[in-house]
Parts: sequence; structure tokens; C-alpha cells
Amino acid sequence: MNPVIVIPSYWTRDDRPTDIGELGVYDHATPVDKPLPELETCLSSLDQVRGVLRVIVLLVSPPDCEASARARVEGICRMHTALNPLIIGQAEGQLVQRVVNDIAPSLSAELISLRGYGAIRNMGLAVAAVLGHDVVVFLDDDEVALDKDYLLNAVYGLGKKNRQGIPIQVKSGYYLDRKGSPFADVSGQRWCDHFWSKREEFNDLMNRMIMGTRIQRANHICGGCFAIGAQAFTRVPFDSSITRGEDLDYLFNLRMHGIDVWFDNQWFVQHLPPEIPSRAARFLQDVYRWTYERKKLEVCNATIGLRHVTPESLMPYPGPWISPDINRRMALTALMRAIAGPERGEYLKIFLRGRAQAHAWADGVANRYLALETYWSRIMEGLWDNHLLARRLVKMGTARLSWRRTVTEEDS
Repeated sequence: MNPVIVIPSYWTRDDRPTDIGELGVYDHATPVDKPLPELETCLSSLDQVRGVLRVIVLLVSPPDCEASARARVEGICRMHTALNPLIIGQAEGQLVQRVVNDIAPSLSAELISLRGYGAIRNMGLAVAAVLGHDVVVFLDDDEVALDKDYLLNAVYGLGKKNRQGIPIQVKSGYYLDRKGSPFADVSGQRWCDHFWSKREEFNDLMNRMIMGTRIQRANHICGGCFAIGAQAFTRVPFDSSITRGEDLDYLFNLRMHGIDVWFDNQWFVQHLPPEIPSRAARFLQDVYRWTYERKKLEVCNATIGLRHVTPESLMPYPGPWISPDINRRMALTALMRAIAGPERGEYLKIFLRGRAQAHAWADGVANRYLALETYWSRIMEGLWDNHLLARRLVKMGTARLSWRRTVTEEDS
């Protein structure tokens, strides 16, 4: 196997809350002036890991701080040269997009880019294909590997078959919190969270999975502890329209293509997320997310050649979140939080306008994934082991002491 670790890293000028419900808005991003960025802690944890061949850092930042973010990331990567880090920023991403455009000229560049959760993951898969890596291991920059066998556990079982002869092409591990627990904290939940908490459902699921056999079929993906073999990622792309939760959405996409996700209860990372600037912002992203998921699954379930994905097949979790009842729960939660708790005005806006806007947006983009899905295998074939593009990406994306360039005509 030739695995590569792919780390999306989100940066911003400061830590002020951003507008929400739009592509390119993320749960949290690292301020460029933060003394100890999450990416540094993440890469430091990988220094102990055996068998790391390459780490791809997907640099995501708005234009107004791209140069500053690039400087910070290059400085961090220079401290971890043993990991063979490769930075993919806007300049490198444009090279990939030009090749993709030659293969599929009618496809929107936003589907494989450094903007939007799903499109960023697609960029990671695209770069891995260019460099000829047959396994992609996704790790988030606010996570740390806890032991030297992290990568060995990541690839354990991939490419094999279970006792029933079913191939294991995709697998997920799980997160430990700061206290070392794999379970969600159910203490301190407010009455206004009653219709929007999935912690108990998640804990029931995790308890069964952790106590079971090492490798078992899963209804859940932890996107920051996630490994994908080439047989899967060259067939199935991430959805660039999803506002958040692109990992669980990818499970739906895989099932449409008849590919199972497997859970490895011996593979885990520690998740150390920073504070969320705005919980109302996250809720609105979830309103967009689940509204879109229902509309997308409705479209895909009516498409010949794709398998049906239903709430019943995903019980006990996440089935309830793609059922018709989710619309009622969205409304009740927005209204209840507008009555009690912080950010009441923001929740009232979501109740009065945000939900309707989410439905209108979902109706307009529900067919976009099918367009990408149609071209994806052809794109992967055109990118796979592309030596010329690989040389350019490595030359541009390798951090050096005093070196910087942008895309020029000679890179076209």
C-alpha cells in the first residue's frame, strides 16, 4: 500500500464569527496570528508515527489573508520535514482544476476546489490520485495521533474481505475527547435542545461498536479518522454542496454505489476542537445540511443505477435526521432557542427566514451531485499518476526557507 495522510487546514484573519449558510463558511478556522495553531499540534503528533510517506496539507483561507496563512503553514511544515509535507493552496489547486477542466469542461470548478467542505475533500482525493497514492487517510488539523501505530491501524484490513467475502474499501475510526472518552457528553443539556440533540443516540451506537468485533459494518463516519482505498475514492466523490457533515454525507454517497463503510474499534484519534464562535451559526448550517440531504436523497433515490438510501436503513442513527420529521424538529428548535438562551435574535431569524431560504437553496442545487458523480471516474482516470502535474505540485507545494511562486503561463 502507498497511503497518504490528507489534512484540511482552515485559516482566517481573526476569530470573529462569520456569516453563515453559505459555501466557504466553516465551523471554526485558525486565526493567522494564533501563537500555537492546531496544525502544529497535529503535525507534531505525527512525528512519532511509523510509516508516514507523505502528508498533504490542504490550505483553506479567504483571499484577504491567503499570503499570511501560507506563510504560517509553510513555517509549520518546515519544522516537520520528516513527514514529507506538501502544501496545496490556491496556486496548486488551480493547476489541478485546469487538468480537471480539460477532462470535463462542462463541470463547475467549484466541485473540486479549496472552498466548501466536500469540494476540499475532493481536492485531497484528486491530489492523492495525481501522486499515485492508493489509500487516503483523512485527519483534521484539530486532532492528534496518540501512538506510533496510527497509520498501521488506519490501513489495517483495507483491501481485504470479511468472512462473508465483502471487500473492505472504506473504514472509519473514532474520536476521543480531551478526557479520553469516545462518548458524547450528555450533561448540561437544556430544555430547548430537546428536539436537536443526538448525543444519546450516538452514545448507544458507539457503545455497541466499541464492544463488538474489531471490524464491523458502520452507519457512521468520523471524517477526521477516515481511510479510503482507491477502489472507492476513484468511483465516489464527496458532495461539494454540503454545508457541513460532508463525512456522513459521503457514507450516503458510498451506499448509493453499493459500497459499505466499516468501523475499526482499535483505530482512534484525540479530538481537540477550539471553542465554536457561534452556536446559532452551526445550527443554521445544520438546517441547510439536513434540508439538502433530504432533497438530494429524494433525487438520487429516483435515479436509475443508484441504490436507495432510506431512514429505515440507517437506524438508530442517523436515520431520524433524514426522516420527514426533521422539518418539524428544525422549526421547534429554532423557536425554543429564540425564547431561551444566547443568540435569541439569530435563532428568530432562522425560524422566520432561514428555514425557507434553506429549502429554496436545496431545491436549486439538489441535482449538482449527479453531475459530478457522472464524470468522477473519468476525472480520476485522467489524474491518476499524472507525472507532469505531480512534478509541478511537488515543486510548488514543498515548503522552503525562502521560496514562493504563483501559477504562471508555463504551468498551464
